[in-house]
Amino acid sequence: MLKGNEWEYVKECIDTEWVSSAGKYVDLFEQKVAEYTGSKYAVACVNGTAAIQVSLRLAGVEPDDEVIVSTLTFISSVNAIAYNNAKPVFMDADKYYNIDAEKTIEFIKNETNFKNGFTYRKKTNNKISAIIPVHVWGNACWLDELIQLCNERNISIIEDACESLGSFYNEGKFKGKHAGTIGKFGCISFNGNKIITTGGGGMLLTSEKKLAQKARYLTTQAKDDPIRYVHHEIGYNYRLTNIQAALGVAQLEQLPDFLAHKKNIHQAYVKALEKIDGLTIAPVPDYANSNYWMNLLQIDSRIYGQDRESLMSRLEEAGIQTRPVWVLNHLQNPYKNYQSYKIEQAEELVNNSLCLPSSTNLSDKELNKVVDVLNE
Repeated sequence: MLKGNEWEYVKECIDTEWVSSAGKYVDLFEQKVAEYTGSKYAVACVNGTAAIQVSLRLAGVEPDDEVIVSTLTFISSVNAIAYNNAKPVFMDADKYYNIDAEKTIEFIKNETNFKNGFTYRKKTNNKISAIIPVHVWGNACWLDELIQLCNERNISIIEDACESLGSFYNEGKFKGKHAGTIGKFGCISFNGNKIITTGGGGMLLTSEKKLAQKARYLTTQAKDDPIRYVHHEIGYNYRLTNIQAALGVAQLEQLPDFLAHKKNIHQAYVKALEKIDGLTIAPVPDYANSNYWMNLLQIDSRIYGQDRESLMSRLEEAGIQTRPVWVLNHLQNPYKNYQSYKIEQAEELVNNSLCLPSSTNLSDKELNKVVDVLNE
């Protein structure tokens, strides 16, 4: 939703001709995001995927290393592993669509060895150097026990918080913390479908000054001498533009209103669907305050009388766009030959879930139309 100071700030960039990856709004956006999330440092990137890729590199992920990740996530989390020439190890999902922490702990304890300060998978003897917990739909992952074990086993935590700007823990060891500020790195996305947008864009969060400095260095082509163009490392053209950052600053000013509207949408769906047998809105964790980025419809086809595909078609015929959950990544062609561990609940969630319209632009009239069609 674009209704704030977006045009004023973008126009200033154009009028002053600071439109590329330098300018006051890039620094200001980083500062504002760091303040909001409680992270010490924030580094603006072209998108969330780039932030994850750079985070993995800075975490010391090397070629042929293995990185633990949930199979139920958008593929960018997994592609970022491949960009570093590493290999994913896929975990199951919990009832909130997040990585199953209990199974992941079981896997680390039973399927790996810890030697010489690193964790190695028994089957391959490859080092497991990192894990990417993804806070799916804005639902914060439960990390208390998992992070303790990963710290003991020297497994770096890179949080994919791309969908969870505005989600804070309210229980456990990390009470009061924003999703993405628990691990070594956290990554946020500002894609067009996210809770605030810069058109594209992402942010890398870290509490370590040296890592933030190295992230800025790598994302600006690793320039050691910007005048003579000397480069001692391979870098990336991954910095956010000033125009995009200006858009982000204006969007961030409206975040409290966006969060309130998202919560209202969620509550309206929950209340309306209480009257429809066989349909429910997926629960959000009670240990965190969610940003309610996406509402997932869960379908018991035995009771409701229609499965996901037929219901999706009926909604489409009524002019309502919905979409299924992503194809599980351990079944995707580029990754089907990699390790997966006891994938069970993720398959059920994918088969029985449908993403409902949840945009901050969604009106009461549009929401009621969705409910009316579901009610037919």
